[in-house]
Amino acid sequence: MALTVKRAAFFDVDNTLIRGSTIYFLGRGMYQRGYFTKKDISRFVLANLRFRLTGKENKEEIARFQKSATDFIGGHSVKDIEAIGQEIYDEYVSPAIWQGTIEIAQKHLSSNEEVWLVTAAPEDMAVLIAKRLGLTGALGSKAEIKDGAYTGAMLGALLHGKEKVIAVQDLAQRTGLDLAECYAYSDSHNDLPLLQCVGHPSAINPDAILGLRAMAEGWPIYDFRRARFIGRAISPMVVRLAALVTWLTPRRKRK
Repeated sequence: MALTVKRAAFFDVDNTLIRGSTIYFLGRGMYQRGYFTKKDISRFVLANLRFRLTGKENKEEIARFQKSATDFIGGHSVKDIEAIGQEIYDEYVSPAIWQGTIEIAQKHLSSNEEVWLVTAAPEDMAVLIAKRLGLTGALGSKAEIKDGAYTGAMLGALLHGKEKVIAVQDLAQRTGLDLAECYAYSDSHNDLPLLQCVGHPSAINPDAILGLRAMAEGWPIYDFRRARFIGRAISPMVVRLAALVTWLTPRRKRK
């Protein structure tokens, strides 16, 4: 009797599953609810932007982003942040989801394969997103909690680059996943280690470096940004063309 191979698909979140940054959405929602000042969020957005624009692994930028990602939830109740997270999902995350990515995830679920989110965003928020989408689970950066509140510190490293591989390998060892039979999806060349640790890597909305690498390796590439842009550009033309054809086509005479 043949053994059943246990498979999973791992999805990055920011710009792979959703348009934009999960942690930015969380920060924006907290700012609107009076949790901190414009100066606080400006400092956070700057750290986020610098981190996103870093073209290579830069420990200083990663550390700066890591600190900004936990500072703003420090001192706040876990229950309060969880409740806000639910609201933020409805307000910002849900409307920003790439439907094409969801369809890919659903195909894996329909094939009895697990679907995990793997992100540098706080794990609590990633787990919330996974639950709302009916996915298996999520791996994210862990924030320290004491007495029911966030301390503002992190447990372990930011889940970025090679740290994602470590987390995925640990999950595979604990749950019996065969990574050679697993899938991974990302938009960023920073996730090349994650993509290379599975047997079936794919690029979704890839940045320039990842796009070139994916083409060279023959990996599947999905670009929902282009489809969306083309749809916006072509739809009005199609409508006008249809109207013109209708106007030029002789009407049939009634019998």
